[in-house]
Amino acid sequence: MGVRDVSREVSVKAPMCPSRGVLEHVTSRWGVLVLAALVERSHRFGELRREIGGVSEKMLTQTLRTLERDGFLLRDVKPVIPPRVDYSLTPLGREAAEQVWALARWTERRTPDVQAARAAYDEARSS
Repeated sequence: MGVRDVSREVSVKAPMCPSRGVLEHVTSRWGVLVLAALVERSHRFGELRREIGGVSEKMLTQTLRTLERDGFLLRDVKPVIPPRVDYSLTPLGREAAEQVWALARWTERRTPDVQAARAAYDEARSS
């Protein structure tokens, strides 16, 4: 039996497409922030937690494991006392990080416009 060409079967719009899970991982609240933090350099767990801000230890651990499993992160454990673990992006992770970082930066720039649109919508609805 030959290898199937799955590239034609991948469509994020299809209900059972596996790309939806990948999209969910890289665009989740913490996934975006982890990828963005690692764009510039590798980080240790505590550094990531401080850099991101507001993430619990449990959520950060889950997010790191998910992104590592998906092939976006490398977890490098140094054999020292106490153990040192560094997280960095794989080439695939760097590509994803650049995409979500561009979206995050766009969001920062356009938030005032979104807030104005919300205020106008709310005002029109309350009349």
